[in-house]
Amino acid sequence: MTTAARTAPRAAGPQSTAAGPRTTAARRLLALGRAETTLLLRNRTALFTALVLPLVLVTSLRSTLQKQAESNPGLDVHSLLVYGSVGMALAFVVYYNLTAAYVGRRGELVLKRLRTGEARDLEILLGTAVPSLTLGLLMAALIGIGGSLGLRLAVPVNPLLMLIGLGLALATMIALAALSSAFTRTVETAGITTLPVMLVMQLGSGLFVPLEVMPGRLADVCRLLPTTPAFQLIRLGWFGTDGSAAPTGFAGSWGAAAPHLATGTVWLGLAVWGAVRYFRWEPRR
Repeated sequence: MTTAARTAPRAAGPQSTAAGPRTTAARRLLALGRAETTLLLRNRTALFTALVLPLVLVTSLRSTLQKQAESNPGLDVHSLLVYGSVGMALAFVVYYNLTAAYVGRRGELVLKRLRTGEARDLEILLGTAVPSLTLGLLMAALIGIGGSLGLRLAVPVNPLLMLIGLGLALATMIALAALSSAFTRTVETAGITTLPVMLVMQLGSGLFVPLEVMPGRLADVCRLLPTTPAFQLIRLGWFGTDGSAAPTGFAGSWGAAAPHLATGTVWLGLAVWGAVRYFRWEPRR
């Protein structure tokens, strides 16, 4: 009876393992983002929704604000136009587009296959969001800078608060997109399942209809909606007011921002919890 001779395994160097070299989180995110960008550029419908539709809505927003200014003297149409346009661009490019992306990758079993590799769940979700985030930030910058220069708006009162509001808005939209995808069966139905949140963002967050022109109780309710605090932080940091009080300076904007920061953080936590709890990595069978 013979026994197979055992051979001592070779020591693997730092750059060489049986499964090949391990990658870093940054490289994995970059690779996922590059692949998603390629898919986005090939999808004409997604590009139209992300690039053209927000710009079309800007035209209707201008006429809506001008009508509101007729019955509300002192309403700053120019600042609200740029602010609302930035918010709508983020809503379409990040929230809606990312919801469709999650649903599409799930249906193609891409998400399921990615989970068998080195990438962690959070890296997969963020990597899928990279092109939407990049495009959304680019459009927001172009609209914000171009609109401010063209309409001669004042320099932002508190740029740091603007960045905090922008980060909170993007994080909340990513979480809401992941949560919405759990209730969306196909990419084609994403326009239906995302409609309630899109309406809340546009009508309830002060983008299409400024909160200061709403009845008092309705405005108070809208300030408690998921995306309103983040957008109000952007407006506070940009113009020194959220419409409920006279404009203030850098120091005063922090005090006015405290309620929005608290409410926005709570909503972000709830959205993340919902995404973790209900997100689906593969289609229903």
